[in-house]
Amino acid sequence: MLKMPLFGRDRKKKENKEDKLAIEEKYNLKDVLGTGAFSTVKFAESKANPGEMYAVKIIDKKALKGKEDSLENEIKVLRRLKHPNIVQLLETFEDKSRVFLVMELVTGGELFDRIVEKGSYTEKDASGLIRQVLEAVDYMHEQGVVHRDLKPENLLYYSPDEDSKIMISDFGLSKMEESGIMATACGTPGYVAPEVLAQKPYGKAVDVWSIGVISYILLCGYPPFYDENDANLFAQILKGEYEFHSPYWDDISDSAKEFISRLMTVHVDQRFTCKQALAHPWISGNAAATKNIHGTVSEQLKKNFAKSRWKQTSIYDTSGFPL
Repeated sequence: MLKMPLFGRDRKKKENKEDKLAIEEKYNLKDVLGTGAFSTVKFAESKANPGEMYAVKIIDKKALKGKEDSLENEIKVLRRLKHPNIVQLLETFEDKSRVFLVMELVTGGELFDRIVEKGSYTEKDASGLIRQVLEAVDYMHEQGVVHRDLKPENLLYYSPDEDSKIMISDFGLSKMEESGIMATACGTPGYVAPEVLAQKPYGKAVDVWSIGVISYILLCGYPPFYDENDANLFAQILKGEYEFHSPYWDDISDSAKEFISRLMTVHVDQRFTCKQALAHPWISGNAAATKNIHGTVSEQLKKNFAKSRWKQTSIYDTSGFPL
């Protein structure tokens, strides 16, 4: 058993019946969905309702040694969040060697893959995606949670349906504001806000910056900040040096560019909040253009975010716990 109670309970207290219930009594564990350094994710079928499928993250306690607090934090955060665009934690189990997180099953694939596969793709489509992300992150911020690692590979489609909603996943680096001042350098190169790199105390605004970066990529297919050398990359981000290059941005509306510039603003006090971003005409009005930009965007996505390269890992992962 872990020295610290994983799920925030005193282990000496009498556990209720559900805690003792082995996961195998409620679910049939099936094929492996994916594996990571600390965990395996499997399909799980409800025994009470056959055909009802879930994802179960199975975490090896030995591999987790020394990082128990990070898992406990992730569980605490996920238990607090219930939103249609956030992958939900349904219940938890543990035995002597493993922790099981029963999660909502998301089957629609990654954001970039879906865009590349589309036949048509417009600013309006991008605006709709970003609106869903903003609504979910605004809700998170209201709950006092900062994600700290928003990036395209953490945005998944709920189902393969054409009109599927988008879901935010991976809360391994998320933090509750009530747990104290945030100053840990964490996130993913290219998406991390300048105040994080400057090693200043930071807050919710770091998520808004990341949404700005994602919005930029969704409209041109390449990142606003890029350099093979991390020091050069970070220098660009610290200064907020990015451009709307021709010809890639020639057909993109001024409203979209203005929206992005209000999110990717170095000065935190001038950066939009999620609520302000949601009220912008590019999101809430009819300012997003309807011209098909699929050809250019998908070509650039394939060139700049090839599968082997777009799986970026989190940097300075001193407080987080990527699975």
